[in-house]
Order: sequence, then C-alpha cells, then structure tokens
Amino acid sequence: MPASLSPFPGYGLGLRKEHYRDFLESAVPVDFVEVISENYMVPGGQPRHILRQVRERYPVALHGVSMSIGSADGLRLDYLQRLKSLVDEIEPLFVSDHLSWSRIDQFNSHDLLPLPYTEEALDRVCANVAQAQDVLGRPMLIENPSSYLSFPGAMQEWEFLAAMSHRTGCYLLLDVNNVYVSAQNHGFDAHTFLEGLPHERVRQIHLAGHSQGEHLLIDTHDQAVNASVWSLYAWAVALVGPVATMIERDDRIPPLHELLDELALARTLGVAAGRQRRQYHREEALHAG
Repeated sequence: MPASLSPFPGYGLGLRKEHYRDFLESAVPVDFVEVISENYMVPGGQPRHILRQVRERYPVALHGVSMSIGSADGLRLDYLQRLKSLVDEIEPLFVSDHLSWSRIDQFNSHDLLPLPYTEEALDRVCANVAQAQDVLGRPMLIENPSSYLSFPGAMQEWEFLAAMSHRTGCYLLLDVNNVYVSAQNHGFDAHTFLEGLPHERVRQIHLAGHSQGEHLLIDTHDQAVNASVWSLYAWAVALVGPVATMIERDDRIPPLHELLDELALARTLGVAAGRQRRQYHREEALHAG
C-alpha cells in the first residue's frame, strides 16, 4: 500500500505555453499549476527548462493523458521510467492520469477510451495502478473521464472508482465537468455519482468547459465553466472538503486574467461550501452529543 497523501487546499491553473511568460515574469496569484506530463517527459530541451523555472515559483502537479491505465496488456515500462525521471526532478504535488485506455499492442488511439466497469476490468486496472505506483514510488490520483457510451451489465462508475481506490491505495482526481457531461449523456444523477465516491480519497478537483455536440455533450475544454458545473462543484466541495481545485483550458486559450477570474469564483464557491460543511458537522456533533 503506498504512502498517504495529505490534502492540499489550494487553487491553480493548467500551465499552457500561451501563459509561460506571465508565470516566469510576474507573480500570478495561484497556489499551484498543473502541466500535461507527456509534454515534459523528454530530458533536456526548452519545455523542461521552463518547467524547472516555474517549479522554483509554484508547486506543480503532473497530469498524464497516455499511461493507459485500462490497457489489457499492461503498462509500458519505458513510459513509467520516463515519467519517474520527471517526477524525481520536479517533485510534484500530485501525479495523475485517467481511468481509461488508449492503446494495446501497436495501436494507439490518442484518445481516452472508456472501460467496461466489470470485475475483470477492475482486476486489470488495479494491477496497472499498483505497478505505476511501485515504479513511481508514490500514490497516484486517478481521474474519472467523460464518456459517450456505456457498457451494459456493469457496476456503476463511482462503484468502480471506490473499489479501485480501496484495493490499490490510490487517490482520486474528481473532474466535476466530466461528471456533469457523463451524467447528461447517460441519464444518471450527477449527485448520486458524487455521493457514491469515497470522499476521503479525493485529493484534487478539475473544472472545465464543454460543448454541445449533435446528440451529446463533448468535453472540449474550450469554454468557460458553465453555471451547472459551478453548482455541482459547490456541492462536491461540501462533500469532500477542501482539496486542490484547478481550471483546465486546452483550446481557445483566453488571456490569463480571464482564467484568474474563473479561479476567483472557484475560491469564492469553495470557501462558502467549506463553511456549509463545517456548520453541518458542528450541528451533527451537537445532535450526537
């Protein structure tokens, strides 16, 4: 079982190249930044050099998109070793990836493909998570993905996440936008999803925007966070407590001040939800006494 990972109740942004200069030349009011791990897993070069400089100013979370936790043929050891080299150098706040698969044998979809939430898939995912944590020497955070199809006769996604976390000791990265997108696409209750998670295992929250496709919502990360996702976020914080929260934007990148405005709203909602949570627990303790 990997070591424990303490909560970090801060607010951050995804670091994108459009804002490198802002982060290197000014004091940006964030508590941490998150980067896409694969963009920095080549030793040397300008991206790695910039990341080292940013790391001197801010804690950094590493967020992967191609570990392929659900691959039936296991993880790629060369990938894990390159990631470990980056982890050892940057000493990140968190290391995370997605509950999905993207490759098998020589095929690589370059996308986050869904898993059937079955006992067989759970066994494979847990084995892969355990291997990753052993190589990295630290617990991982695993993110719930957005999805556009589901498999019949399987356990619910939140049940799968809870079982995975219990068996491997990993923690969870709760993407609130992904919960909303998947709930709308598949017709389940987003609040039921949040209630079913092991709240004490959540260590980070993602917020992002989505777009309306022809028939489904699409997790595009090219819009501001919408009102429905903000409402769900406030409810999530009331459940899980103060954990690291960040805004993701991967396309149609706006000026930094627009993202900071969104982050300020996340702080406001998070603080208010925290007060509600503390009040609830005080009242619960009084009733119990």
